Amino acid sequence: MTQKEMIESTAQFIDRNESTEERFNQQALQLFRYHYQYNIPYRTFCSQKGKTPRTVKTWRDIPPVPINAFKDVTLSCCDPEQAEAIYMTSGTTQGIRGKHYHPTLDIFDKSMIKNFQERFMGNTDKIRMGILFPTEQEMPNSSLARYLKLAKERFGTEDSRYFIQNHELDMEGLQKELRNAEATGEPYALLGASYSFVHLLEELERGNQTFTLPKGSKVLDTGGFKKQSKELELDEFYQLLSTYLGVDRAACINMYGMTELSTQLYDNGNQSVPAIKSGPNWIKTRVVNPLTGEEVTKGERGVIVHCDLANVNSVSTILTEDVGVFVAGGFLLLGRVEGTEAKGCSLAMAEFLKASKGLEK
Repeated sequence: MTQKEMIESTAQFIDRNESTEERFNQQALQLFRYHYQYNIPYRTFCSQKGKTPRTVKTWRDIPPVPINAFKDVTLSCCDPEQAEAIYMTSGTTQGIRGKHYHPTLDIFDKSMIKNFQERFMGNTDKIRMGILFPTEQEMPNSSLARYLKLAKERFGTEDSRYFIQNHELDMEGLQKELRNAEATGEPYALLGASYSFVHLLEELERGNQTFTLPKGSKVLDTGGFKKQSKELELDEFYQLLSTYLGVDRAACINMYGMTELSTQLYDNGNQSVPAIKSGPNWIKTRVVNPLTGEEVTKGERGVIVHCDLANVNSVSTILTEDVGVFVAGGFLLLGRVEGTEAKGCSLAMAEFLKASKGLEK
């Protein structure tokens, strides 16, 4: 199957809204065959585990790649030089950033728009938006910058705008915008990085200012605090957002996404935390024991694995470093791996690098 054919097949799957296990399985196995053929380091890894298109019979059998492999190995079916976009992870203490190559953004965009419409917009076509994140021009290697650009362009009214320029929060402009929303009664949406909201809350607290945004207003945060702001407990974070912005916690949505995925997952508000997260029909999530790779029983904590069928060019199945528990309707995100779970992820990473040794510098 060619790249063009794989992209077309994926686009059709997303458009069809098919949610049966059988159809997901068919699409996942087709994508696995494609990755096995063109993603050489991944093929070597799979072969050494005895996992080939002949032996892999279900999406649950597709070997997951440890998320940190994106920092050390080029996981791409296309020539990286031909990529339309290269999205990079946040910087680490070692300065090594994971890279996700996209030969085209057609599938990333389609996945985002269809999912965002359903999970954030609901029955609303357009809403006035304020974006608490830099533009795509300022951060061309940020998948979140792309995501927020799409949100603003497709779902924001014409007067929607960014409030972070040169990495500085335009507090005066934002306050004016929030006061305008209060005065007009027009619903307002604030979207951005979780740490940007912390900076906003600190400014509002310092100025002893609160707002009561109109009914229908919403907040979307994502990404955690990443040492860019003080760390807040989730309950405190959403309570402060509700207190200072006048938005009900049920309308404070958290988007769970990562550079290594092409699909985002959402909760339905944070009235209580942690809130149940779930994705659309083209991504499925498992919770596994990282030492064995086996799924844990429902209700037992483990490490989250995503199978994202929108990841056309890299790998579909990724072992994260997030701890979660599977519940009815999705999963609960409990934090980052520690102790035995972290050891399991490290061993999985070592196994992957050993398998692809000699193929990458």
